[in-house]
Order: sequence, then C-alpha cells, then structure tokens
Amino acid sequence: MSTVAEFQRSGPEVAEARIDDFLPVYADAYGAEVGDRKVTAFADRLASALRRPGFEVAFASVGDAGLVGFAFGYPLPAGDTHWWAGLRPEPASEFAVETGSRTFVLAEIEVRRAFQSGGVGRRLHDLLLTGRSEERATLAVNPTADRSHAIYRSWGWELAGQVPGSSGDYFDAYDLFVISLSSLAGRR
Repeated sequence: MSTVAEFQRSGPEVAEARIDDFLPVYADAYGAEVGDRKVTAFADRLASALRRPGFEVAFASVGDAGLVGFAFGYPLPAGDTHWWAGLRPEPASEFAVETGSRTFVLAEIEVRRAFQSGGVGRRLHDLLLTGRSEERATLAVNPTADRSHAIYRSWGWELAGQVPGSSGDYFDAYDLFVISLSSLAGRR
C-alpha cells in the first residue's frame, strides 16, 4: 500500500460527490463509529457548510486507503458577527467587522489516526488557506485540547479569546484562534 498522499482542493460539488467518504475519516480521527452521535452531528455541520457561499475543501488520499484527511471552510458573510459574539476578552469593535471577504472559517480539519503526525494535517491546512483572498482565517477549538492548541500555535495561529458555546454544542465554550493569511503566502 502506498503511503504517499495526494492532495486536492475543490469546491462544494466535489465535496458533495464524496460526502460518504468524509464520515469514516471523521469517525476514525475521534475513535468513534460512523453511526455515533458525534459523527451524525458532524454530518449535519458538513451539510450546512456545503450550502455556504465560498465553501472550499482540501482532500488527502493515499492509494488503497482512499481518503485519509480533509479540511474545509468558508468565508464569513458581510455583516455576520455571530462568530465573534461574546468573545472574551472583548476586542476592539473593528475586530468583529465582517465584509464578506475579511475572514475565512477553517471549520474542520480531520486526519485518520494512522496518518496523524505525518504532516498530512499541515499540508491540508496550507493547501486550503494559502492563496486565499481573505485577510485572515479563524477556527474554534475545545478549550481543554492542549495538543490542538500547541499544533495551531506552531503553525502561526494566535488565540483571540473565548466564546460561549450554544445550545447543542459539544462544549460550553470555544477558544477562537486567528491567523493572518498573508503569513501563509508562498507555502502552496
């Protein structure tokens, strides 16, 4: 079996055609089963994300293993400040201004456990974010996920603060990170 990953960046049409491939990767990344609540909740988030204008996905595939990782996201629409609602510490008012071309949300980045720590996640990250026209990207992380925090910081992300979770979320709060997309120039 080949262990050389092939990477591809695509829009929603390709993602929709491969939607059944996402769930086993997500389940494996979390040590869950495809029918588990966590995975079905992810499937709902994916379906919602696919409908967002500007949705893009990066895939990593390896020979017979097929899809081994993915990352996807979308730009925040103009005037949409829900992402930043309740951010503590409270930032300057202009921080949360969204123009439709200011902020890209890195909504998910998942890699099968057998392929973690081999650079697949970083390559997906860079493929999805490098060359984007937005000025920054953001992502939300479990506040107790120290390993994830360390990885994102090592990739250049900075902690913006914490927002409260919503009803039905996995966590009561999320740490929000941001990165200047100009810092990724030339990585692709």
